Amino acid sequence: MFIVNAWKWLVSTTAGWSDLAILFRLLLALIAGLLIGIDREMKRRVAGIKTHVLVCLGAALVMITSQYMMNTFGFLGDPARMGAQVISGVGFLGVGTIIVTGRNQVRGLTTAASIWVCACMGLAAGIGFLKGVLIMLLLLIFTLKVLGKLDSIVHRRSKIFDLYIEFKNNRGLTQFVDSMKERGVKVNSIQIGKGETEDDGPNAIVSIKLHERERIKFVDGLRHEKYIKLIEQL
Repeated sequence: MFIVNAWKWLVSTTAGWSDLAILFRLLLALIAGLLIGIDREMKRRVAGIKTHVLVCLGAALVMITSQYMMNTFGFLGDPARMGAQVISGVGFLGVGTIIVTGRNQVRGLTTAASIWVCACMGLAAGIGFLKGVLIMLLLLIFTLKVLGKLDSIVHRRSKIFDLYIEFKNNRGLTQFVDSMKERGVKVNSIQIGKGETEDDGPNAIVSIKLHERERIKFVDGLRHEKYIKLIEQL
């Protein structure tokens, strides 16, 4: 009974307008940003604890300021306008975390999305929507922890996978294509790039369709081919 009454008091206090409500809202934003940031920090991402906490706190303060303007000055405009600017404006942080590697791999999309969601939760915390923040926080942690593992499992078991290959010379690419035809391996696409120096052979990102159980043996076999300098599964 005590827990239920305490929860009701916390929800009503946070949704109200007082110094204690403002403190609870900012603490809620800090906790939400901290938990998301810890997950990103553990994976050594560019945007970690400090970035997520600051984004969440800043978004919360924007909503608190909007409500303060309405309560103090009788602001008759759209109170959600400042929040809308946060949702669109925080995109510049997300763009900064997205990179394309030298092997045409896109990195940082999940971190960019987590920053945007963090800003949204900060806005909800800033207006005192305690239940919404807590439910979203649980769903976000579930997505990053559980669905992240599911994503890896699905990726590994996909019939289509990508290989990054560096060839010793220009003939190597032709030999590789001929070898795939002889083995009956389906090549979906090949993206060809130049070597770093004139003496280096070309490199390629090859998309191949193959069953998971045959993949390890297939890649190990290619590593022993004389025309291949380096091969990695992406």
